[in-house]
Amino acid sequence: MKSKLFLPGAALLLLAACQNNKSHQQNDEASQRTLFFDTAGMDTTVKPGDNFFLYANGKWSKNTEIPKTETGWGSFYTLYNDNLKNLNKILENAAKSNSSKGSLEQKVGDFYASGMDTVTIEKLGIEPLKPLLAKIDGIKNDKDLINFIADGYKDGEGDLLGFGVQPDDKISSKNAANFYQSGITLPERSYYLEQDDKAKKIRTAYQTYITKLFSLSGDSVNAKKYADQILKLETKIALSHSTPVELRDPQKNYNKFFVADFQKETPNIDWKLVLNKLQLKTDTILVGQPKYYKALNTLIKTEPIEIWKQKLKFDALNSAASALNKGFRTAKFEFFGKTLSGQQAPTERWKAIVNSTDRNLGELLGQLYTEQYFKPEAKKRMLTLVDNLQKVYEERIKKVDWMTPETKKKALEKLNAFIKKIGYPDKWKKYDDVEINKGTYYANLQSAEKHAYKEMIDKLGQPVDKTEWGMTPPTVNAYYNPSFNEIVFPAGILQFPFFDFNADDAINYGAIGAVIGHEMTHGFDDQGRQYDAAGNLKEWWTKADADKFKTKADKVVAFYNNFALLDNQHVNGSLTLGENLADIGGLNIAYDAFKLTEEGKKNDKKIDGFTPDQRFFLGFAQVWRIKNRDETMRVRLKTDPHSPEMFRVNGSVYNMEAFYKAFNIPTTAKMYLTPENRLGVW
Repeated sequence: MKSKLFLPGAALLLLAACQNNKSHQQNDEASQRTLFFDTAGMDTTVKPGDNFFLYANGKWSKNTEIPKTETGWGSFYTLYNDNLKNLNKILENAAKSNSSKGSLEQKVGDFYASGMDTVTIEKLGIEPLKPLLAKIDGIKNDKDLINFIADGYKDGEGDLLGFGVQPDDKISSKNAANFYQSGITLPERSYYLEQDDKAKKIRTAYQTYITKLFSLSGDSVNAKKYADQILKLETKIALSHSTPVELRDPQKNYNKFFVADFQKETPNIDWKLVLNKLQLKTDTILVGQPKYYKALNTLIKTEPIEIWKQKLKFDALNSAASALNKGFRTAKFEFFGKTLSGQQAPTERWKAIVNSTDRNLGELLGQLYTEQYFKPEAKKRMLTLVDNLQKVYEERIKKVDWMTPETKKKALEKLNAFIKKIGYPDKWKKYDDVEINKGTYYANLQSAEKHAYKEMIDKLGQPVDKTEWGMTPPTVNAYYNPSFNEIVFPAGILQFPFFDFNADDAINYGAIGAVIGHEMTHGFDDQGRQYDAAGNLKEWWTKADADKFKTKADKVVAFYNNFALLDNQHVNGSLTLGENLADIGGLNIAYDAFKLTEEGKKNDKKIDGFTPDQRFFLGFAQVWRIKNRDETMRVRLKTDPHSPEMFRVNGSVYNMEAFYKAFNIPTTAKMYLTPENRLGVW
């Protein structure tokens, strides 16, 4: 469980229309104003106490059209797209470089070139997938089925088993085999079970998609029948799935079994065979959601083998669709892009292949990226900011009035044990066994997947390597990882509008400062607080303190439950609790750190007509300037642990006394909260 600052939507990450950072040489105050803050996008007809998000972003939101190829638009999208352009330049140059075989330039360049070679991809059609489909045709019974779903993972072809090798939650220094629920294609269980018109429409479109893939593969006669059968099978699987809210409880999702004991509970799954095929040498496994594997144990016997085979074929076609010819790519876009996310046109090919290169060869591409686009002084400045916020957090924990000294001491130990990762890894991963050639995109993907699997499997039985990164350097995101007790800020996010070396402190602390505070607070949110300083899932709170935390957290749940949008669809305060706690706590910490700067102490120099305190809050609000398509937002409300951006902003600022003072908010304001009703944990 990594707590990210943002969750990628159907296509990417999330916010604000920002000018390209090309004016650093200009030193006049007017150019600085234009560069770092957008007054034109504000709607000052809205009072800051009535809806601060719209006050800061209303005109921008009203006047902005989402590009047809996007699921939303705003600051994250613009930064993300600018970043893609930079990565594309690197890859285009690498593809033309004729670098020596095996060099990182050759691998990333030829990988990119192979993905852009749509002529060859069209000629090949479904040929790359035929060996896998033939294996599925060879399945005769449930024992063959179990053998197949486990055997293919080493070649990037497995199915139905959600698993990974990662730290044991309760022994964070030890890697363990972790198994999770799997087997469905729609975003989560409710998409199969709800009976409203929107859910039925999506399921109908899903059946159309399944039918299309089978028709493209050459079996149009039976395609519709297969679609009906697969939807029915996946609906039965979905009944066994935990909900997104249930998946947020680390204790309930920690279930350790001796393999022999779990074998007795799931006798139709030959776990000795499965682990052997997966190349996992262990006598214990962690099973996040045992209910899924118990259901699978039953279904492999009760469902006809022919239906299972069609399910496996569809999974293979769906997984490979983006790497196959245009017919498959278009079909996948029509369902996942258009129906589920509202995207009006497919993502440009070059963007898709840049993303694919980053996913598959991330730390090779990351080396070239950071050489060109991440300066050492930025890393140094960022580390200073992180240290400043950590000191402020320490003082805030010391002053918390609801926590006993015993728990405070351990909280401070955890805070001061944070591993801080900024920009890029200190040591880079090797991809020596990855074979990349021009003109063989599908084979290149397979080679990268085999490498990733072997890299993962080799961790079992080895000490946890806490120098490893969970995101690539170009990623526009950040995360907290409780098992490592680390906060991570890739180079990709350390750019305007989040961070700029030349921006004033109010802007930087309101933007990247709030990001830093957000990730730190994840260490003490409803999930993160259950892990100790070493990253172990372990109770380190007194019962009285844990009860007080829960009481405060329940108020946060209730507060965010009241937010609604679209056709009165409400935010799920339980699903978004961790992120909401991190937003509120992160902004408070960032503000306290800002007040230690010269600009923050004086609070008297106006820029753009706003005081430093006002610019701090406006900078925070504009960094969350996002506009989503309705379809994308509907998916997010069901699956995304982050609240919609308007509520991330408003939910945070209206619980801060400093905000009320900065904008002289009267008690008659629509969103005014009396001091006793304001949320405060950290």
